[in-house]
Amino acid sequence: MKALQYRTIGAPPEVVTVPDPEPGPGQVLLKVTAAGVCHSDIAVMSWPAENFPYGLPLTLGHEGVGTVAALGAGVTGVKEGDAVAVYGPQGCGTCAKCAQGKENYCLRAEALGIRPPGLGAPGSMAEYLLVDDPRHLVPLDGLDPVAAVPLTDAGLTPYHAIKRSLPKLVPGSTAVVIGAGGLGHVAIQLLRAMTPARVVALDVSEDKLRLAREVGAHEAVLSDPKAAATVRELTGGVGAEAVFDFVGAQPTVTTAAAVAAVEADVTIVGIAGGSLPVGFGTLPFEVSVTAPYWGSRGELLEVLALARSGAVAVHTETFSLDEAPLAYERLHKGKINGRAVVLPHG
Repeated sequence: MKALQYRTIGAPPEVVTVPDPEPGPGQVLLKVTAAGVCHSDIAVMSWPAENFPYGLPLTLGHEGVGTVAALGAGVTGVKEGDAVAVYGPQGCGTCAKCAQGKENYCLRAEALGIRPPGLGAPGSMAEYLLVDDPRHLVPLDGLDPVAAVPLTDAGLTPYHAIKRSLPKLVPGSTAVVIGAGGLGHVAIQLLRAMTPARVVALDVSEDKLRLAREVGAHEAVLSDPKAAATVRELTGGVGAEAVFDFVGAQPTVTTAAAVAAVEADVTIVGIAGGSLPVGFGTLPFEVSVTAPYWGSRGELLEVLALARSGAVAVHTETFSLDEAPLAYERLHKGKINGRAVVLPHG
C-alpha cells in the first residue's frame, strides 16, 4: 500500500510503498477514507535527532476515519463495512484515567510504550490503518468522512479545552480565541454553539480573520502589539473570562495573559513552546493557566453529535495521498485556510 512517511530527520515526508498490514488478535484493519493534516506533524518533523522520541520511518497522520476492512480474532462490536472515526490518544484501557474514558491522560502509556497513530505508531496517511482495539473506533453515523476527520483532533481538542471553562462563559462574558486556523476556527463555532459569550478572534492573517468572522466570531482583531489593548477596550477594561491560545508561541501566550480578566481561565493549546509564569502578582487574581491534551473518548462522541446537529462544520481543502507532501508544505507556509484533508483512495 501507499503511505506518507517521515523517513529522515530534517527531510520532508515521502510517499512510499509499504507492506499491507494484517490484523492480529483483537485488532481492526481500516481502509482509510480520510486523514487530517495537522501542525503537530510539522512540530514532530522539526525536532532534532537528539530529541526525536519515535522510531523512523514513521507513517504520519493522527486524524483518521475509514471503513472496517478486516477483523482480527476475537473482535466484537464492529463489523466489516462500518464507517468509523479513530480515537487518537490511545491508552492502556485499564488505569484510573482510562476507566473514565480519559485515555488522553493514561497513567501507563509512557511506561508501556503506547503511542497514538501517527505520533509513534503507524498513522492514517496510508491506504490502510491498523487499530489496536475496537474501543478506539467511534461510528460516523452518517457524517461525511472529509467533514468528520478533523473533528478527531481539531474538533476534540478545542472541545475539551472549552468544556472546562463553560461555568465562566455566562451571558455578558467574553472568550478570546488566539489563532483562527485549523483548531481555532472550530473553537469559535463551539463557543457560539455552547455558550452565550462574546467571541473575539485574534490572528496575524487577514484570511484567517475573515474565516473567523464567517464562522461566527463577534470581533476579529489583528494579532499585533496593539491586540491586547484592543481586547481590553472591547471589554470595558475588564478583560476576557476565558482565553484559548491555539498557537502557544511566547508572543501569543503573553497576549493571552494580557487580556485575561480576574478569575479567568487561560488555556494554552498550541505547542509552539511559549509559557506563562504563575505566581502572586504575575497575573490578575485567581487566573487559572492550563495546558490540556486532546480529549476523552466520551468527548469525541459529543463533538460528532454537535457536527450531526449542524453546529460545527470544518472548512477543508482536500489532497490526494500523492499530494500529501504539498499539503504539509502549504500548511507550514500558512496557506491552508481551515484544515487540509488527505484522501488516500481519492
